[in-house]
Amino acid sequence: MKVTILSDNKILVPRGYKAEWGFSVLIEGKETILFDTGSGVVFENFASMQKPMPSVIVLSHGHYDHTSGIRHFLQRKIKLYTHPDTFLPRFFEGRFVGIPYQKEFISTSVEIFEQREPVEIKKNVWVLGEIPRVYETAFLKDSFLIREGKKEIDEVKDDQAIAIKTERGITLILGCCHSGLRNTLKWAEEVVGDEVKEIIGGTHLISYDEKKIIEILKSLKIDLIVPMHCTGLKAEMIIEKIMGENYRAAGVGDEIEV
Repeated sequence: MKVTILSDNKILVPRGYKAEWGFSVLIEGKETILFDTGSGVVFENFASMQKPMPSVIVLSHGHYDHTSGIRHFLQRKIKLYTHPDTFLPRFFEGRFVGIPYQKEFISTSVEIFEQREPVEIKKNVWVLGEIPRVYETAFLKDSFLIREGKKEIDEVKDDQAIAIKTERGITLILGCCHSGLRNTLKWAEEVVGDEVKEIIGGTHLISYDEKKIIEILKSLKIDLIVPMHCTGLKAEMIIEKIMGENYRAAGVGDEIEV
């Protein structure tokens, strides 16, 4: 399989694509899976790369920087997997940060599969569902959502990831990892029944101080980490220092074989 980065905060090699505060990757195998849809430049990058249309879309959670580009991919034949909380109105520091489309609008164009539990959407490809939290988490302070007309603290319980079982072990693809890196890794291994060997995507290590970041990284027994989006520049520099040759920098347009 091949993972192509369609949306990220950075571009390492100029190729005519656009960066943004957002995240999206295309997973190409026998079928094509779009994981998250960025803020706004995804389809433009996607078209420039001349990639095949996905048959499946997975949303990691309901924040705008992972969902806003979905309108460009709404087709009858596409299946959408996401947690039911994805469509709830969400706010951070008083401003709206949720998905900018209502569920009713999206459901007129794609078949929506709401799931809290893990689902094997393709052979050896799992959407992990709601992730049990044992270790530290990375939800945003001063954030809330509206559920049935009532305001509640938003712990981003809809945060999920994709786990791909390969010959080398599990490749874990993260959207924003609000559930926490160690929690997500542990859950992926329980669901798939193998060890995580590669991590690609948003780790949300930006939420922690240097001591905690180092603690988390030293607990990992992996062969590759490709941090993006909400990892943060400071955390990425720490990752490079701690993980050494197991670290790889990436940005929009880069491709990773898994």
